[in-house]
Amino acid sequence: MVLILEALVEILRRPTVADVAVELAAFVAPLWIAVFAGLLLGWAWRPGWAAGLSGAVKTESAPSPGPHSAAPSMKAVEERRSEKLAVTEEDLQHLFRLVEVTDGGPEWHKMMDKSLPNMIYQAWRRDPETGPPQYRSSTIYEDVTPEIVRDFFWDDEFRIKNGWDDMLLEHTTLEECPTTGTMVVQWVRKFPFFCSNREYIIGRRIWESGRTYYCITKGVPRPAVPRRNKPRRVDLYYSSWCIRAAESRRDGRMTACEVLLFHHEDMGIPWEIAKLGVRQGMWSCVRKIEPGLRAYQLARRSNEPLSRFAFMAQINTKFDADKLRSFETITDLSGNVVEAEKQKNWTSSIPKFLVVGGAVAVACTLDHGLLTKAVIFGVARRFANIGKRL
Repeated sequence: MVLILEALVEILRRPTVADVAVELAAFVAPLWIAVFAGLLLGWAWRPGWAAGLSGAVKTESAPSPGPHSAAPSMKAVEERRSEKLAVTEEDLQHLFRLVEVTDGGPEWHKMMDKSLPNMIYQAWRRDPETGPPQYRSSTIYEDVTPEIVRDFFWDDEFRIKNGWDDMLLEHTTLEECPTTGTMVVQWVRKFPFFCSNREYIIGRRIWESGRTYYCITKGVPRPAVPRRNKPRRVDLYYSSWCIRAAESRRDGRMTACEVLLFHHEDMGIPWEIAKLGVRQGMWSCVRKIEPGLRAYQLARRSNEPLSRFAFMAQINTKFDADKLRSFETITDLSGNVVEAEKQKNWTSSIPKFLVVGGAVAVACTLDHGLLTKAVIFGVARRFANIGKRL
Protein backbone atom coordinates (compact mmCIF):
# COMPACT_ATOMS: atom_id res chain seq x y z
CA MET A 1 0.00 0.00 0.00
CA VAL A 2 2.84 2.42 0.89
CA LEU A 3 4.54 1.67 -2.43
CA ILE A 4 1.31 2.42 -4.31
CA LEU A 5 0.89 5.76 -2.55
CA GLU A 6 4.51 6.70 -3.17
CA ALA A 7 4.16 5.84 -6.84
CA LEU A 8 1.03 7.99 -7.18
CA VAL A 9 2.71 10.94 -5.45
CA GLU A 10 5.73 10.60 -7.74
CA ILE A 11 3.50 10.59 -10.82
CA LEU A 12 1.65 13.73 -9.70
CA ARG A 13 4.98 15.56 -9.34
CA ARG A 14 5.63 15.39 -13.12
CA PRO A 15 6.15 18.86 -14.58
CA THR A 16 3.40 18.81 -17.21
CA VAL A 17 -0.14 17.49 -17.49
CA ALA A 18 0.86 15.36 -20.46
CA ASP A 19 3.61 13.67 -18.45
CA VAL A 20 1.15 12.96 -15.63
CA ALA A 21 -1.35 11.46 -18.08
CA VAL A 22 1.26 9.21 -19.69
CA GLU A 23 2.54 8.00 -16.33
CA LEU A 24 -1.00 7.35 -15.03
CA ALA A 25 -1.83 5.36 -18.15
CA ALA A 26 1.24 3.21 -17.63
CA PHE A 27 0.40 2.83 -13.95
CA VAL A 28 -3.19 1.71 -14.57
CA ALA A 29 -2.37 -0.54 -17.56
CA PRO A 30 -1.77 -3.68 -15.45
CA LEU A 31 -5.14 -3.22 -13.81
CA TRP A 32 -6.84 -3.00 -17.20
CA ILE A 33 -5.07 -6.19 -18.25
CA ALA A 34 -6.25 -7.86 -15.04
CA VAL A 35 -9.84 -6.77 -15.72
CA PHE A 36 -9.76 -8.13 -19.27
CA ALA A 37 -8.25 -11.39 -18.09
CA GLY A 38 -10.87 -11.57 -15.38
CA LEU A 39 -13.57 -11.00 -17.99
CA LEU A 40 -12.51 -14.16 -19.81
CA LEU A 41 -12.28 -16.12 -16.57
CA GLY A 42 -15.62 -14.69 -15.44
CA TRP A 43 -17.55 -16.83 -17.87
CA ALA A 44 -16.23 -19.87 -16.06
CA TRP A 45 -17.64 -18.52 -12.78
CA ARG A 46 -20.94 -17.45 -14.27
CA PRO A 47 -23.03 -20.68 -13.84
CA GLY A 48 -22.59 -20.70 -10.07
CA TRP A 49 -23.28 -16.98 -9.87
CA ALA A 50 -26.47 -17.26 -11.92
CA ALA A 51 -27.65 -20.29 -9.94
CA GLY A 52 -27.18 -18.34 -6.73
CA LEU A 53 -29.48 -15.62 -8.00
CA SER A 54 -32.21 -17.89 -9.29
CA GLY A 55 -32.19 -20.03 -6.16
CA ALA A 56 -32.91 -17.10 -3.87
CA VAL A 57 -36.68 -17.22 -4.25
CA LYS A 58 -38.54 -19.96 -2.42
CA THR A 59 -41.98 -21.11 -3.49
CA GLU A 60 -44.73 -22.17 -1.15
CA SER A 61 -47.06 -25.15 -1.52
CA ALA A 62 -49.97 -26.40 0.52
CA PRO A 63 -49.59 -29.82 2.19
CA SER A 64 -51.82 -32.60 0.88
CA PRO A 65 -53.88 -34.69 3.29
CA GLY A 66 -52.78 -38.23 4.22
CA PRO A 67 -54.51 -41.28 2.73
CA HIS A 68 -56.41 -42.00 5.96
CA SER A 69 -57.41 -38.43 6.87
CA ALA A 70 -61.02 -37.64 7.49
CA ALA A 71 -63.06 -35.09 5.59
CA PRO A 72 -61.47 -31.67 6.18
CA SER A 73 -63.09 -29.41 8.76
CA MET A 74 -64.04 -25.82 7.98
CA LYS A 75 -60.95 -24.67 9.90
CA ALA A 76 -58.71 -26.96 7.83
CA VAL A 77 -60.26 -25.69 4.61
CA GLU A 78 -59.69 -22.10 5.72
CA GLU A 79 -56.07 -22.83 6.66
CA ARG A 80 -55.47 -24.55 3.31
CA ARG A 81 -56.98 -21.64 1.45
CA SER A 82 -54.77 -19.25 3.41
CA GLU A 83 -51.67 -21.26 2.52
CA LYS A 84 -52.42 -20.72 -1.15
CA LEU A 85 -52.39 -16.97 -0.73
CA ALA A 86 -49.41 -15.04 -2.00
CA VAL A 87 -48.63 -13.72 1.50
CA THR A 88 -49.04 -15.95 4.56
CA GLU A 89 -48.76 -15.99 8.35
CA GLU A 90 -45.09 -16.92 8.03
CA ASP A 91 -44.48 -13.61 6.27
CA LEU A 92 -46.17 -11.78 9.13
CA GLN A 93 -43.96 -13.56 11.66
CA HIS A 94 -40.84 -12.64 9.69
CA LEU A 95 -41.78 -8.96 9.52
CA PHE A 96 -42.71 -9.00 13.20
CA ARG A 97 -39.24 -10.29 14.10
CA LEU A 98 -37.64 -7.60 11.95
CA VAL A 99 -39.63 -4.91 13.76
CA GLU A 100 -38.77 -6.35 17.18
CA VAL A 101 -35.09 -6.78 16.15
CA THR A 102 -35.20 -10.49 17.06
CA ASP A 103 -34.68 -12.03 13.63
CA GLY A 104 -31.11 -13.07 14.43
CA GLY A 105 -29.59 -11.31 11.43
CA PRO A 106 -26.43 -9.20 11.31
CA GLU A 107 -26.21 -5.86 13.10
CA TRP A 108 -27.80 -2.80 11.49
CA HIS A 109 -25.34 0.07 10.90
CA LYS A 110 -26.69 3.60 10.65
CA MET A 111 -26.03 5.28 7.31
CA MET A 112 -28.30 8.35 7.29
CA ASP A 113 -30.03 10.80 9.65
CA LYS A 114 -32.00 13.63 7.98
CA SER A 115 -34.99 15.78 8.81
CA LEU A 116 -37.47 18.28 7.38
CA PRO A 117 -39.90 20.49 9.34
CA ASN A 118 -42.58 17.77 9.25
CA MET A 119 -40.47 14.64 8.83
CA ILE A 120 -37.57 12.79 10.51
CA TYR A 121 -35.71 10.12 8.56
CA GLN A 122 -33.10 7.58 9.69
CA ALA A 123 -31.69 4.66 7.72
CA TRP A 124 -29.54 1.61 8.44
CA ARG A 125 -27.94 -1.10 6.31
CA ARG A 126 -26.63 -4.57 6.93
CA ASP A 127 -24.86 -7.09 4.71
CA PRO A 128 -25.95 -10.72 5.18
CA GLU A 129 -23.56 -13.55 4.34
CA THR A 130 -25.66 -14.40 1.29
CA GLY A 131 -28.04 -12.23 -0.67
CA PRO A 132 -28.19 -8.50 -1.43
CA PRO A 133 -27.69 -5.74 1.17
CA GLN A 134 -30.69 -5.09 3.40
CA TYR A 135 -32.04 -1.70 4.45
CA ARG A 136 -34.03 -0.56 7.47
CA SER A 137 -35.46 2.94 7.82
CA SER A 138 -37.61 4.86 10.27
CA THR A 139 -39.61 7.84 9.03
CA ILE A 140 -41.78 9.91 11.37
CA TYR A 141 -44.39 12.15 9.75
CA GLU A 142 -46.09 14.86 11.77
CA ASP A 143 -49.88 15.35 11.87
CA VAL A 144 -51.03 12.25 10.03
CA THR A 145 -52.82 9.05 11.06
CA PRO A 146 -51.53 5.51 10.51
CA GLU A 147 -54.60 4.75 8.40
CA ILE A 148 -53.87 7.53 5.90
CA VAL A 149 -50.23 6.47 5.62
CA ARG A 150 -51.29 2.84 5.13
CA ASP A 151 -53.63 3.74 2.27
CA PHE A 152 -51.09 6.14 0.78
CA PHE A 153 -48.34 3.56 0.34
CA TRP A 154 -50.83 0.98 -1.03
CA ASP A 155 -52.37 3.33 -3.61
CA ASP A 156 -50.61 2.62 -6.92
CA GLU A 157 -53.07 4.82 -8.78
CA PHE A 158 -52.06 7.85 -6.71
CA ARG A 159 -48.35 6.99 -7.01
CA ILE A 160 -48.54 7.59 -10.76
CA LYS A 161 -51.14 10.36 -10.67
CA ASN A 162 -49.21 12.46 -8.14
CA GLY A 163 -45.74 11.42 -9.34
CA TRP A 164 -44.17 11.16 -5.90
CA ASP A 165 -42.81 7.75 -6.94
CA ASP A 166 -41.44 8.69 -10.34
CA MET A 167 -39.92 5.24 -10.90
CA LEU A 168 -43.31 3.52 -11.23
CA LEU A 169 -44.30 3.45 -14.91
CA GLU A 170 -47.07 0.82 -15.04
CA HIS A 171 -49.20 -1.21 -12.63
CA THR A 172 -51.65 -4.04 -13.22
CA THR A 173 -53.70 -5.99 -10.69
CA LEU A 174 -53.38 -9.73 -11.38
CA GLU A 175 -55.22 -11.19 -8.37
CA GLU A 176 -57.09 -10.00 -5.30
CA CYS A 177 -58.83 -11.63 -2.35
CA PRO A 178 -61.78 -9.63 -0.99
CA THR A 179 -61.68 -11.59 2.28
CA THR A 180 -58.05 -11.01 3.33
CA GLY A 181 -57.17 -8.02 1.15
CA THR A 182 -54.31 -9.97 -0.43
CA MET A 183 -53.31 -8.70 -3.86
CA VAL A 184 -50.89 -9.71 -6.59
CA VAL A 185 -49.81 -6.79 -8.74
CA GLN A 186 -47.46 -6.34 -11.65
CA TRP A 187 -45.17 -3.31 -11.67
CA VAL A 188 -42.84 -1.89 -14.29
CA ARG A 189 -40.30 0.46 -12.76
CA LYS A 190 -37.95 2.88 -14.49
CA PHE A 191 -34.24 2.40 -13.88
CA PRO A 192 -31.30 4.71 -14.69
CA PHE A 193 -30.29 5.20 -18.30
CA PHE A 194 -27.59 2.52 -18.21
CA CYS A 195 -30.06 -0.20 -17.15
CA SER A 196 -33.24 -1.51 -18.70
CA ASN A 197 -36.52 -1.11 -16.82
CA ARG A 198 -37.51 -3.76 -14.32
CA GLU A 199 -40.68 -5.83 -13.92
CA TYR A 200 -41.97 -7.00 -10.52
CA ILE A 201 -44.68 -9.51 -9.63
CA ILE A 202 -45.60 -8.50 -6.09
CA GLY A 203 -47.80 -10.19 -3.51
CA ARG A 204 -49.06 -7.94 -0.71
CA ARG A 205 -51.25 -8.09 2.36
CA ILE A 206 -51.85 -6.11 5.57
CA TRP A 207 -52.25 -7.33 9.16
CA GLU A 208 -53.60 -5.11 11.95
CA SER A 209 -53.00 -5.14 15.71
CA GLY A 210 -54.78 -2.24 17.34
CA ARG A 211 -53.83 0.68 15.12
CA THR A 212 -50.47 -0.78 14.14
CA TYR A 213 -50.33 -2.10 10.59
CA TYR A 214 -47.92 -4.70 9.26
CA CYS A 215 -47.86 -4.21 5.49
CA ILE A 216 -46.02 -6.88 3.50
CA THR A 217 -44.99 -6.71 -0.14
CA LYS A 218 -42.68 -9.28 -1.68
CA GLY A 219 -41.83 -10.86 -5.01
CA VAL A 220 -43.92 -13.95 -5.78
CA PRO A 221 -43.53 -16.54 -8.57
CA ARG A 222 -46.16 -16.42 -11.30
CA PRO A 223 -45.15 -18.76 -14.15
CA ALA A 224 -48.40 -17.90 -15.93
CA VAL A 225 -47.04 -14.38 -16.55
CA PRO A 226 -44.50 -14.82 -19.37
CA ARG A 227 -41.04 -13.38 -18.92
CA ARG A 228 -39.65 -10.85 -21.37
CA ASN A 229 -36.15 -9.71 -22.20
CA LYS A 230 -37.23 -6.15 -21.46
CA PRO A 231 -38.30 -5.20 -18.92
CA ARG A 232 -36.23 -7.69 -16.94
CA ARG A 233 -38.08 -9.39 -14.09
CA VAL A 234 -36.83 -8.99 -10.51
CA ASP A 235 -37.54 -12.21 -8.59
CA LEU A 236 -35.93 -11.46 -5.24
CA TYR A 237 -37.83 -8.50 -3.82
CA TYR A 238 -38.90 -7.66 -0.27
CA SER A 239 -40.31 -4.34 0.90
CA SER A 240 -42.48 -4.27 4.02
CA TRP A 241 -43.62 -1.67 6.55
CA CYS A 242 -44.77 -1.40 10.11
CA ILE A 243 -46.96 1.70 10.39
CA ARG A 244 -47.89 2.97 13.86
CA ALA A 245 -48.72 6.10 15.83
CA ALA A 246 -45.74 8.02 17.26
CA GLU A 247 -45.05 10.96 19.53
CA SER A 248 -44.89 14.37 17.95
CA ARG A 249 -41.56 16.12 18.50
CA ARG A 250 -43.52 19.35 18.97
CA ASP A 251 -45.67 18.54 21.98
CA GLY A 252 -45.22 14.84 22.75
CA ARG A 253 -48.77 13.91 21.77
CA MET A 254 -49.43 10.80 19.65
CA THR A 255 -50.28 12.83 16.56
CA ALA A 256 -47.36 11.68 14.41
CA CYS A 257 -46.91 8.42 12.51
CA GLU A 258 -43.81 6.22 12.24
CA VAL A 259 -43.09 4.03 9.23
CA LEU A 260 -40.50 1.29 9.77
CA LEU A 261 -39.45 0.02 6.35
CA PHE A 262 -37.43 -3.13 5.60
CA HIS A 263 -36.24 -3.50 2.03
CA HIS A 264 -33.96 -5.61 -0.11
CA GLU A 265 -33.96 -6.74 -3.72
CA ASP A 266 -31.69 -8.25 -6.35
CA MET A 267 -31.98 -5.87 -9.30
CA GLY A 268 -29.36 -7.64 -11.39
CA ILE A 269 -26.78 -4.96 -10.57
CA PRO A 270 -23.59 -5.80 -8.64
CA TRP A 271 -24.32 -5.23 -4.99
CA GLU A 272 -21.35 -2.93 -4.33
CA ILE A 273 -22.47 -0.66 -7.17
CA ALA A 274 -26.09 -0.85 -5.96
CA LYS A 275 -25.02 0.15 -2.43
CA LEU A 276 -23.21 3.19 -3.79
CA GLY A 277 -26.27 4.20 -5.82
CA VAL A 278 -28.62 3.78 -2.86
CA ARG A 279 -26.40 5.86 -0.61
CA GLN A 280 -26.16 8.67 -3.16
CA GLY A 281 -29.82 8.72 -4.20
CA MET A 282 -31.68 7.70 -1.06
CA TRP A 283 -32.42 11.12 0.43
CA SER A 284 -33.48 12.73 -2.86
CA CYS A 285 -36.07 9.95 -3.26
CA VAL A 286 -37.23 9.92 0.36
CA ARG A 287 -37.83 13.65 0.54
CA LYS A 288 -40.33 13.41 -2.35
CA ILE A 289 -42.59 11.18 -0.28
CA GLU A 290 -43.63 13.81 2.26
CA PRO A 291 -45.17 16.28 -0.28
CA GLY A 292 -46.97 13.33 -1.89
CA LEU A 293 -48.35 12.29 1.50
CA ARG A 294 -49.65 15.81 2.19
CA ALA A 295 -51.34 15.89 -1.22
CA TYR A 296 -52.95 12.55 -0.39
CA GLN A 297 -54.22 13.95 2.92
CA LEU A 298 -55.84 16.88 1.12
CA ALA A 299 -57.45 14.57 -1.43
CA ARG A 300 -58.96 12.43 1.32
CA ARG A 301 -60.21 15.46 3.24
CA SER A 302 -61.98 16.65 0.12
CA ASN A 303 -63.79 13.30 -0.01
CA GLU A 304 -62.37 12.21 -3.34
CA PRO A 305 -63.53 8.66 -4.22
CA LEU A 306 -61.28 5.88 -2.93
CA SER A 307 -59.25 4.03 -5.53
CA ARG A 308 -59.52 0.25 -5.65
CA PHE A 309 -56.06 0.05 -4.07
CA ALA A 310 -57.03 2.23 -1.11
CA PHE A 311 -60.20 0.18 -0.66
CA MET A 312 -58.17 -3.05 -0.57
CA ALA A 313 -55.75 -1.48 1.92
CA GLN A 314 -58.60 -1.24 4.41
CA ILE A 315 -59.23 -5.02 4.35
CA ASN A 316 -56.85 -6.17 7.08
CA THR A 317 -56.31 -9.43 8.93
CA LYS A 318 -56.47 -8.79 12.69
CA PHE A 319 -54.05 -10.42 15.13
CA ASP A 320 -52.82 -9.93 18.69
CA ALA A 321 -49.27 -8.56 18.63
CA ASP A 322 -48.79 -9.12 22.37
CA LYS A 323 -49.77 -12.76 22.00
CA LEU A 324 -47.41 -13.22 19.07
CA ARG A 325 -44.66 -11.45 21.01
CA SER A 326 -45.09 -13.88 23.92
CA PHE A 327 -44.41 -16.80 21.58
CA GLU A 328 -41.21 -15.28 20.26
CA THR A 329 -38.04 -16.58 21.92
CA ILE A 330 -35.02 -14.35 21.63
CA THR A 331 -32.13 -16.69 20.88
CA ASP A 332 -29.79 -14.31 19.10
CA LEU A 333 -29.36 -10.59 19.65
CA SER A 334 -27.04 -10.14 16.68
CA GLY A 335 -29.74 -8.12 14.96
CA ASN A 336 -29.08 -5.12 17.22
CA VAL A 337 -29.17 -1.64 15.73
CA VAL A 338 -25.80 0.10 15.83
CA GLU A 339 -25.72 3.88 16.06
CA ALA A 340 -23.07 4.66 13.49
CA GLU A 341 -21.43 2.80 10.66
CA LYS A 342 -17.70 2.34 11.12
CA GLN A 343 -15.68 4.56 8.83
CA LYS A 344 -12.99 2.81 6.83
CA ASN A 345 -9.54 4.28 6.29
CA TRP A 346 -9.60 5.71 2.78
CA THR A 347 -6.09 4.46 2.03
CA SER A 348 -7.23 0.84 2.39
CA SER A 349 -9.75 1.34 -0.43
CA ILE A 350 -7.36 2.63 -3.12
CA PRO A 351 -6.68 -0.68 -4.91
CA LYS A 352 -10.38 -1.63 -4.82
CA PHE A 353 -11.33 1.82 -6.10
CA LEU A 354 -8.91 1.58 -9.00
CA VAL A 355 -10.05 -1.90 -9.99
CA VAL A 356 -13.75 -1.04 -9.83
CA GLY A 357 -13.05 2.23 -11.64
CA GLY A 358 -11.29 0.32 -14.39
CA ALA A 359 -14.26 -2.04 -14.61
CA VAL A 360 -16.62 0.91 -14.99
CA ALA A 361 -14.52 2.29 -17.83
CA VAL A 362 -14.41 -1.06 -19.62
CA ALA A 363 -18.15 -1.62 -19.11
CA CYS A 364 -18.98 1.74 -20.63
CA THR A 365 -16.78 1.22 -23.69
CA LEU A 366 -17.44 -2.42 -24.64
CA ASP A 367 -21.21 -2.39 -25.18
CA HIS A 368 -24.47 -1.40 -23.52
CA GLY A 369 -25.55 -4.87 -22.36
CA LEU A 370 -26.26 -5.12 -18.64
CA LEU A 371 -25.06 -8.74 -18.50
CA THR A 372 -21.63 -7.74 -19.83
CA LYS A 373 -21.42 -4.93 -17.30
CA ALA A 374 -22.50 -7.22 -14.47
CA VAL A 375 -19.84 -9.79 -15.33
CA ILE A 376 -17.13 -7.13 -15.53
CA PHE A 377 -18.20 -5.58 -12.24
CA GLY A 378 -18.34 -9.01 -10.64
CA VAL A 379 -14.83 -9.81 -11.86
CA ALA A 380 -13.57 -6.48 -10.58
CA ARG A 381 -15.04 -7.25 -7.17
CA ARG A 382 -13.28 -10.62 -7.15
CA PHE A 383 -9.94 -8.97 -7.88
CA ALA A 384 -10.62 -6.38 -5.17
CA ASN A 385 -11.41 -9.14 -2.68
CA ILE A 386 -8.24 -10.95 -3.67
CA GLY A 387 -6.38 -7.72 -2.95
CA LYS A 388 -7.91 -7.64 0.52
CA ARG A 389 -6.58 -11.09 1.32
CA LEU A 390 -3.06 -10.43 0.06
